Amino acid sequence: MQRDVIYVGIDWGETSNAVAIVNEEGEVLTQRGVPDTVEGLRTLTEMIAAHTSDPTAVAIGIETERGLLVRGLVAAGFRLYPINPMSAERYRGRHSVSGAKSDPADAVMLANVVRTDRHHHLPMAANSELADSLKVLTRRHQDFIWERTRKTLKLRSTLREYYPGALAAFGDSLNATPCLAVLLFAPTPARGRKLSESKIAVILRKAGRERYVADLAEKIRTALQEPQLEQRPLVAQAYGDTVESMARLLMYLNAEIDVMEEKLQAAFGSLPDAEVLHSLPGVGLILGARLLAEFGDQPNRYANSKSRKNFSGMAPVTRVSGKQRLVSHRYAKKRRLADACFQWADCAYKTSPGAKQYYSELRSHGVGHSAAIRSLGNRLVGILHGCIKTRTLYDEAVAWARYSSQPGDPAASQAA
Repeated sequence: MQRDVIYVGIDWGETSNAVAIVNEEGEVLTQRGVPDTVEGLRTLTEMIAAHTSDPTAVAIGIETERGLLVRGLVAAGFRLYPINPMSAERYRGRHSVSGAKSDPADAVMLANVVRTDRHHHLPMAANSELADSLKVLTRRHQDFIWERTRKTLKLRSTLREYYPGALAAFGDSLNATPCLAVLLFAPTPARGRKLSESKIAVILRKAGRERYVADLAEKIRTALQEPQLEQRPLVAQAYGDTVESMARLLMYLNAEIDVMEEKLQAAFGSLPDAEVLHSLPGVGLILGARLLAEFGDQPNRYANSKSRKNFSGMAPVTRVSGKQRLVSHRYAKKRRLADACFQWADCAYKTSPGAKQYYSELRSHGVGHSAAIRSLGNRLVGILHGCIKTRTLYDEAVAWARYSSQPGDPAASQAA
């Protein structure tokens, strides 16, 4: 078996990267800074080539898995180990207790991490080009949704200052495009009182509302006509001008989110694992795309279901010291993947009888809702791993045999 010959640590920066190369004894062979350019990548590969010509005999530690430098190193055939910044901070304390920090020292530290502890870190996934493109799309789509949520909360806060009738009129649909269109037409209480029910219905239809238009128009009209506390006219107009800008931004975000979802649908459907993921309970187009993008499609990346569960952030962490034993959820995890798994579990227990029973059993033992959802998510990730490994679609009876088989049935004894 090929043994690693040299270990490389890269403390990356926006314009320059600190690089250190060490041998198997931890001796620093080369150390210098290289620019984050094509010439810098060429210099880095030449530094490595001075010690070995075999890319598989090189392990590289770096604190990121994104960027053009990373992509160039992967294309050159090197093995990269992305080191979580929290882990890097703790490794730094292992090598120095003074608290001193510098980019060259961090590069040496990262090189030594992959020299001694790389078996504790997953190598960077060699995903397909389609899976990497899906990750870019899903992350931008999620960024748009998070941005819409932030702007919606800001809009709600602003309306509370001068226009409570609008909050009562739109409720939880405040960021929906039809409701924003009405708000654009009547951004102040004075203009809102002048709107007729028929005019509101016309605005809603033009903005894309198709169902229950008359009922919604009546609700909005009634709410806007209710007596409410108001600001002075000029102040109210200033707030109205602000809300118009917010509403236009939200409408633009809604349109871009719809466009991104169309692109996600095309990309997700082209991946081989899409059918398996789509067969799982609670997994729709967007959630399936996020799960596939964050887990990646590299075959055999996860040695077993436990490895995939740990990577997902759903597996609990146990801390034992003396007589004390504490089980808690993971704080250090990939936020986007953990968020997708949590949403998946929250949807699955409402649609899958087996998942619902599993969740109810945990709740009956005093487990809180969030902890029960995480435990269910952990179980679902294991089921996903089995489905992908065996290339089989989800089967409710097999996945939850404990709950679907009755005592005395042959199936129950086989499951046991």
